[in-house]
Amino acid sequence: MPTAATHAPIAWRQGFAALGPAFGTPQPPTPLPDPRWIARDDAVAALLHLPAHWLESDETLQALSGNAVLPGSTPLASVYGGHQFGVWAGRLGDGRAVLLGETAQGDELQLKGSGRTPYSRGADGRAVLRSSIREYLVSGAMQGLGIPTTRALALIGSPLPVQREETETAAVLTRVAPSFIRFGHFEWFAAQGQTAELRQLADYVIERHYPECASTQGNPYAALLRAVGERTARLIAQWQAAGFMHGVMNTDNMSILGLTLDYGPFQFMDGYDPRHICNHSDTLGRYAYDEQPAVGHWNLACLARALLPLIGDTAQAQAAIAAYPQTFNDAYLGQMRHKLGLNAPLPEDETRIAALLHLLASERVDYPIFWRRLSLAVASGDFAPVRDLFVERHAWDDWILSFQKLLTQTGQAQSPDLMLKTNPRFVLRNHLAELAIRDAKLGGFGTLQSLHAVLAHPFDEHPGHDAWAGFPPDWASSLSLSCSS
Repeated sequence: MPTAATHAPIAWRQGFAALGPAFGTPQPPTPLPDPRWIARDDAVAALLHLPAHWLESDETLQALSGNAVLPGSTPLASVYGGHQFGVWAGRLGDGRAVLLGETAQGDELQLKGSGRTPYSRGADGRAVLRSSIREYLVSGAMQGLGIPTTRALALIGSPLPVQREETETAAVLTRVAPSFIRFGHFEWFAAQGQTAELRQLADYVIERHYPECASTQGNPYAALLRAVGERTARLIAQWQAAGFMHGVMNTDNMSILGLTLDYGPFQFMDGYDPRHICNHSDTLGRYAYDEQPAVGHWNLACLARALLPLIGDTAQAQAAIAAYPQTFNDAYLGQMRHKLGLNAPLPEDETRIAALLHLLASERVDYPIFWRRLSLAVASGDFAPVRDLFVERHAWDDWILSFQKLLTQTGQAQSPDLMLKTNPRFVLRNHLAELAIRDAKLGGFGTLQSLHAVLAHPFDEHPGHDAWAGFPPDWASSLSLSCSS
């Protein structure tokens, strides 16, 4: 059993655990042998108002590895259900995570990889260093890109062996978010016919995170569903514009706050392929890149069915999510216009953007490099580096000449400053994460630290790191990702 930590810089308040025993099980983390610091994010510590020295002490190391309990913390594993790959999976829950509590500032802290819970379903409850490094890096990368995400405060490793496809070593990641409540929490109580608990959860979410829904003249639960739908649509629009693929968009991985949650076999696009599948377990391509917007809508329909006992009327529930496609489309077009340096719509710009993406897909043009080169070309007037990305250069010539003609006709101009602040020089490609993982397996964490620092400011040039902004090496295409962690 973990011991009690002696220092208490975190002030806690009543949070999710106060909802009662129906919502989870008190669960102390399982001690981790021989823990050691792998990485710490000072920016997240500052967000939590933690002193810098707190993340340097052995007491904190023991607490965040599961060997001690922070004073005032009430570790809890929550219960939820969910649809996995479109099929109702029944009871799921925090199978390898415990919620430590909610800070006075309103942020929840969670240990991922902290051992078995009542919801582990026979698994070991551990996370491995490999996948934990990926989540630590991508949490910072998404924040740097301005995409809503959970954060990672600290990463701790251990020599404890963990068996996956091969024997790996254990790690515990401290995650931070305003809430870790998922669509699946609502689905579970609806499936069990626990309407009182369903209402209690919805009221809690409204009070804490959507207070505007309580003051609506209409149905507050329909208003909640509509607001969640809007956040989800805007989030997935940002994913699509950034070329990001989640890989496992099950309803139990969907945040009620519209955050990117539960990073597994995620990937940022290399060569542009709208049908790309980043998860090799996804044999049918349910979560392929171009399916993500539709899956988001499908998942909202699951949430709507869960909330129907509170909304009371099917038509209201349907109306609450009916705006999702237009909200997504508007947000996505806004993102793509910014990538093109446009501050306002152009005639038929949706068609022109679609034609450009078709052109990129026809030759699998490197997605982040194309957009960054285009940004620099607009700034310098030299479009040759962009043209060099295409084999069929005449097709690119036709598109850019037509686009420039339209700009002249409408009196608009592209903003290179907007483009350079929208199209990153650095994204967390799979091979970059793999470099950090390989380094860490040999006991070195310099690549991890440097890469994390660069990704925190992905639009900057970062001299000396040009290779990380270049084309992926040939071996990158052999990397295979699954839900295993």
